[in-house]
Amino acid sequence: MTEVSSLTGRLLVATPSLADPNFERAVVLLLDHDDEGSLGVVLNRPTPVGVGDILEPWGELAGEPGVVFQGGPVSLDSALGLAVIPGDEGPLGWRRVYGAIGLVDLETPPELLARALGSLRIFAGYAGWGPGQLEGELREGAWYVVESEPGDVSSPRPESLWRAVLRRQRGELAMVATYPDDPSLN
Repeated sequence: MTEVSSLTGRLLVATPSLADPNFERAVVLLLDHDDEGSLGVVLNRPTPVGVGDILEPWGELAGEPGVVFQGGPVSLDSALGLAVIPGDEGPLGWRRVYGAIGLVDLETPPELLARALGSLRIFAGYAGWGPGQLEGELREGAWYVVESEPGDVSSPRPESLWRAVLRRQRGELAMVATYPDDPSLN
């Protein structure tokens, strides 16, 4: 198998031409990417369900908006916790993924992590790609790959994250942020 350059910790930003309703204007943080496939979470799909309604002990620690996010179309009945923890050492129950961003073991008592958490977001489900599948989508032009920032995970305005991430890019990519929701109205 050919070696895959890891995109772990980077963002996939859906191009305006991506027609899959699961990923239309999605911003996906890649949590794992290697020759066995890729896994990430959609950062800008809040649901109306409060974190405390399904994971009561974590409800008070979840950042605003304090709702569960739909992380992707795979395993919607499972939950993933993603937290930003500043510094070099993370607490028990947290595993660094990239930079200050890491996965929270939701079986860990929340009080063990509470003091260290910079932000916490809970996702139902995830986005997954088999070996070579994401690379194929990239070749087809379905995604822009850009650098992530720790604040992307905890954006208080997730509905505007697609435009915000594109707007901070250089050159022509920043112009894509102005792409209309419905280009047929132009």
